[in-house]
Amino acid sequence: MDRRNFTKFALSGLAFSFLSDSIGRAALSSTGPEPISPAAVPPAPTVPATPRTVAQKPYSALLERARAALDRHANAFALRDRLAIVDFDAPSKNPRMHIVDLIGGQTSSYLVSHGRGSDPEHSGWLHSFSNEFNSLASSSGAFKTGEMYFGQHGRSMRLLGLDPQNNNAEPRAIVIHGADYVSEDHVAAWGKCGRSEGCFAVAPHLVPQVLGMLGPGRMLYADKIGNG
Repeated sequence: MDRRNFTKFALSGLAFSFLSDSIGRAALSSTGPEPISPAAVPPAPTVPATPRTVAQKPYSALLERARAALDRHANAFALRDRLAIVDFDAPSKNPRMHIVDLIGGQTSSYLVSHGRGSDPEHSGWLHSFSNEFNSLASSSGAFKTGEMYFGQHGRSMRLLGLDPQNNNAEPRAIVIHGADYVSEDHVAAWGKCGRSEGCFAVAPHLVPQVLGMLGPGRMLYADKIGNG
């Protein structure tokens, strides 16, 4: 190779090297802004244990009463992450069993029956409670969910009454079970759910969901605290 061609080749190589370096720097600068250091990232907002949407619900007063009962019966409950409340101020045509996540605040609501002894005229509204045998009535107060079993109504869950006004729940066989008379179709046809014999009956297709969310060892709290 003569001196002229060597010089031309060397200059071409130098130019290519300079061009490659320029392209490399441009590529680095076009990848976007530099990563933000963790110290510069603002902290995520704290989510309240009971969001405002729950606090504004019609059953919020009943939920507070249930929380107080959970504290009162603290020795009975190792599981305090969620509970069920049954708002018997509402008519049976409304979803009035609310399973509340006490940590995240989410709520799932379901239709639920009351006992025929609590509504003799079948008005769709609960009028009274009873803890007496053969009353066929609903009882109020705090219940502890027990074992699941298969009985005459299929998959069901036993309940233990923890208060003086419901301490006969277990011998009275007051349980959570499924019933065809508790469904949206029944409400559409009759304007209300049917009545149980004091049990908390829910729609049959929702029994696995309800029992799965509650599980043994959690609280179900039922009451009527309004004037209706």
